[in-house]
Amino acid sequence: MCPLKTSDLQRIFRELDKNGDGFVSLEELNWLLERINVHYSLKELESLVGKRSLDFTEFLLFWDSISNINGKHEKEDSDEEADLVNAFNVFDMNGDGFISSEELQSVLSRLGLWNDKSGKDCKSMICMYDTNLDGVLDFEEFRNMMYN
Repeated sequence: MCPLKTSDLQRIFRELDKNGDGFVSLEELNWLLERINVHYSLKELESLVGKRSLDFTEFLLFWDSISNINGKHEKEDSDEEADLVNAFNVFDMNGDGFISSEELQSVLSRLGLWNDKSGKDCKSMICMYDTNLDGVLDFEEFRNMMYN
């Protein structure tokens, strides 16, 4: 998964916390996970999390555990590659082997990280890593983006 800043995760947490009680329920968490093509039953999720809701700190720990951002959980190269392929497939919504600016914007929107006022331009974001200048990211370009 794409590394997210704490401020982005705070915004996601606030969006998920529909009733404003400072906790994200398993139902709210499962809604987010389904949007990024990670599927658990509520029973599996409760077994994984160990409780019915998470405060922000617990949410950060959970996010870190499923995204392997912090490097504390070193994995075999093949596992890392599989994670990258899975992340790439989340963004490659039409399965054509490329990530377009429209697909990137769609996934960022589903995560609550995109709106018209954000000032980010997905075409510019892709252009930064589009080494062959075809206007889309292939897997190798995506890998380079994830490791930079």
